[in-house]
Amino acid sequence: MSASELFRTGEEPGPAVETAPGSLLDVLRVATVVLDSRGRIVLWSPQAEELFGYTAAEALGRYAARLMVDERHLDVVLRLFERVMTGDESEARWAGVFPVRHKDGAIRFVEFRNMRLMGEDGGLYALGLATDSATLRQVETELALSVQLINQSPIGLGVFDTELRYVSVNPALERINGLPAAEHIGRHISETVSFLETGPIEAAMRQVLHSGVPVLDQYAVGRPPAPADEERAWSVSHYRLEDAAGRVLGVASSVVDVTERHRAATEAAEVRHRLALIAEASIRVGTTLDLDQTARELAELCVPGLADIAAVDVLDSVLAEGRRAAEPPVGPAAFRALALAGDDGDVAMRAADPVGEVARYETDRLVTRCVSTLRPILLAEVRPPDLPRIAAHPRGAELLARAGLRSYLAVPLIARGEVLGALDLKRTRNPAPFDEDDVVLARELAARAAVCIDNARWYQTQRHAALSLQRTLLPGRPPERLGLRIAYRYQPARADNEVGGDWFDVIALDGDKTALVVGDVMGSGIHAAATMGQLRTAGRALANLDLDPARVLHCVDATATGLEQDIATCVYAVYDPHRAECRISVAGHLPPVLIHPDRPPELLDLPPGAPLGVGGVPFRTSAVPVSPGDQLLLYTDGLVEKRDEPIDVRLRAMLSLLTGARSPEENCSLLLEALPDPGHHDDVAMLIARFEPPE
Repeated sequence: MSASELFRTGEEPGPAVETAPGSLLDVLRVATVVLDSRGRIVLWSPQAEELFGYTAAEALGRYAARLMVDERHLDVVLRLFERVMTGDESEARWAGVFPVRHKDGAIRFVEFRNMRLMGEDGGLYALGLATDSATLRQVETELALSVQLINQSPIGLGVFDTELRYVSVNPALERINGLPAAEHIGRHISETVSFLETGPIEAAMRQVLHSGVPVLDQYAVGRPPAPADEERAWSVSHYRLEDAAGRVLGVASSVVDVTERHRAATEAAEVRHRLALIAEASIRVGTTLDLDQTARELAELCVPGLADIAAVDVLDSVLAEGRRAAEPPVGPAAFRALALAGDDGDVAMRAADPVGEVARYETDRLVTRCVSTLRPILLAEVRPPDLPRIAAHPRGAELLARAGLRSYLAVPLIARGEVLGALDLKRTRNPAPFDEDDVVLARELAARAAVCIDNARWYQTQRHAALSLQRTLLPGRPPERLGLRIAYRYQPARADNEVGGDWFDVIALDGDKTALVVGDVMGSGIHAAATMGQLRTAGRALANLDLDPARVLHCVDATATGLEQDIATCVYAVYDPHRAECRISVAGHLPPVLIHPDRPPELLDLPPGAPLGVGGVPFRTSAVPVSPGDQLLLYTDGLVEKRDEPIDVRLRAMLSLLTGARSPEENCSLLLEALPDPGHHDDVAMLIARFEPPE
């Protein structure tokens, strides 16, 4: 066991404890000289030889004053010697600096500690301990400087032994740890610092102790108990301590308060996070014109970057028939839940209104106040009395209490001066409360999303109106016609795309003839649906005049030319069961398909004509003979067009499906299931007529 270990453990040392060279005594090179009562040298240590230059053989037995003192100082030395040897107890020792003559003749100042001793024989002796004064002053200065630096340093400094127990701490570390120095000594860091995660710190110290490689700028963040109970940050560095012989003594640690730097870095990271979230919102929110999906995109964007639970609730009055509310609601409000995002395992999710349902919130509810005042509602710390004002019903308040709701924020969804609803945010697991910066971020996200939601709402309203108009203008079930069995399909584009102007028609003509029509107005929305209705009406009126198909298209073209440059394509066919013939004219439309029961189907090679509305382009009528069992397919481009494939490839794919003997209904279902683009970016109108022998 080493002396340092004995000191650390507080055990009493044995009769002899060896220490390694390199201690302070070795640095000072203290010389020992003993004089008898007459002043002759009787003991001369090796250090005395180094300090004064005389060997033991040259010094022993000689009078010290004669050997080492200049004549000028001899009387002073003799008086001091006599006082030490004959004086009372208070005078039996002397300490001070005295000029001594070195063997080389030079005068050197030496620090002395002289005292009187008594030998076994009762004789008196003088013991002198001496060291070079300049060396001693340097060591004293360095020690004083070190002590002052350590004690006055604003940096916390701690010294640990090889067992990582405190040996010393400076006042700055006392303040940082909030513990007196005496309560540190002999204890580990985990026993003295309760507000930090000490595992990584001790692991780093142990690594330094074994490797000797310093660990610099280790980050530690905690919330000390006093004085302000606020989060602080420190930079901790560790160094291994060794003595002059290289023996490991322990570890020294420095602790620098970097709270301001930490706060600045945290604030910068939060700003970057907020900017990233806003940038992400411009990409992720409003990717479609589907109202529910837009609300879902907003809610999912907020979790977990801003909240643990996010809900998007829209005023039911805003959704009702697309009616625009002139003023914010006054009194209770009905909200329709459009989206909800969060961890399904969070109990607070069960307190939220189910998506798609309508909930009534009284005037004392925070979300009602949010939309009525058009101002955010922030509860940085939710308290039990706040829960009934957040939830729609007592059961919801109970669930929020069980979930441990910590913080709440609601911001209004405002677009074009109209309040649409609210973005509702909750934190149940994130310990940080919502603050004003979160309010600014939530308002920015809500403002961007509200415009997208409003666009989706009005698009949905317009789409429903266009779809209703289009379905009103389309024919009902086609009439039973002699020699024909007819099947049809109409499928609008999906919700995130505009309604088009596709139509089909079956018109009874004189002489058992039947007109079969399929057309497509370019464009979308209510305008396209209205144009379709006009063209269809014109076509029916002309068909009743029993005109040639080309003549009918010529007249409809004149009508389309006057409709504000609207363009449409159309195929017009008249079937005569008594002549087993179809007379067909095409206006820029995809070619019809003739399906045979006993051979492959064929695309009819007909003059393509020009779209309706171009004006001044003649149309031609082609006579196509048909046989019993044949089927004629008329369709719009929404059935076959696909953005990433050529049209001829798509037409071949359609023909490959029309082999075999199937009924018109079966063929309609097969084509509609297999061909349209999954994205369904266009309407589909399709009409299949099978020719049968007239009875």
